[in-house]
Amino acid sequence: MLKSENTVRISYDRMKSEFIRVLSKIGFSEGNAEKCAEIFTMNSVDGVNSHGIYRFPRFVKNTLEGYIKPGAVPSLFHSFGSLEQWNGNLGPGPLNASFATDRAIEIAYRNGLGLVSLSNTNHWMRGGTYGWQAAKKGYALICWTNTCQNMPAWGATDPRIGNNPFVLAVPFHEKAIVLDFAMSQYSYGKLESLNKEGRKLPFPGGYNKNGELTIDPGEILESWRVLPAGYWKGSGLSLLLDIMATILSGGLSTHQIQRCSSEHSVSQIFIAINIKALHNFPSIDNSIAEIIDDLHKSNPENLSSEIRYPGENVFQTRKANLENGIPVNKEVWQRILSFNVLSK
Repeated sequence: MLKSENTVRISYDRMKSEFIRVLSKIGFSEGNAEKCAEIFTMNSVDGVNSHGIYRFPRFVKNTLEGYIKPGAVPSLFHSFGSLEQWNGNLGPGPLNASFATDRAIEIAYRNGLGLVSLSNTNHWMRGGTYGWQAAKKGYALICWTNTCQNMPAWGATDPRIGNNPFVLAVPFHEKAIVLDFAMSQYSYGKLESLNKEGRKLPFPGGYNKNGELTIDPGEILESWRVLPAGYWKGSGLSLLLDIMATILSGGLSTHQIQRCSSEHSVSQIFIAINIKALHNFPSIDNSIAEIIDDLHKSNPENLSSEIRYPGENVFQTRKANLENGIPVNKEVWQRILSFNVLSK
């Protein structure tokens, strides 16, 4: 929880309108500013400030530096059956990813499966956004992105691989089950958020400069030695996700992207599955409900905690933040308001 003296609550409408105002000043069309602002705002509403309002200043900075092209849109350069390869043309990452998700869904509607790859695109912010997007339309989605070199391989001390976020989403009644995680124990966005809020990690997330495991996010940000999730397993999965993203998109790999200060030209994959076309579709919701019901019967280690499926708490967080306002660090909010002095 954010410390109250450092926190201000901002309504959904106010936050979105400020995002639109800033984006319009730096070259976004009215429609693109609206769409992009909606993604940043909803990420914050859902409690993911790390890839919402806290990431917004960097997004603005990268746009002003020319790494993000506000008016660029993806272009198709190859297709074969249910697979399409698109060049993101350095367009805004969230808009490119949303487009690729919808395009994969369109292909899956006709063929059962749809795979869209994006080369030369930008950071997609919160990967779960696109899982929710697909699930709302009744489609399952598998997607991932590579990143700059921001994580050491298991047993190494220097960053050579990416923490390559991975998303799995399945529709479930009017909700969804959405797993969204980086290959590091904690994403850099999460580390930055916790550090900004003066909070420690619940579990060790990396090493300090002395090579010691630590729960201090500031020490990990200083050392650049995040811990791979699952140790060697997360390290290996990161490598294969990078390889698959590179070969399926025809784009850059993590070692070619390198720079994290202006991470751009990343490669991404979106695979949509039309579960309505499955023979067992009428029984799918029942099957999922039985699996979730059994999960909820788990004996919690701590009686005050709940055993939840991925994404289960999103609706509760969303409802609270829409009613009470989104809790935001005061300094960050003031920085957003000050963007009226910037010009492209």
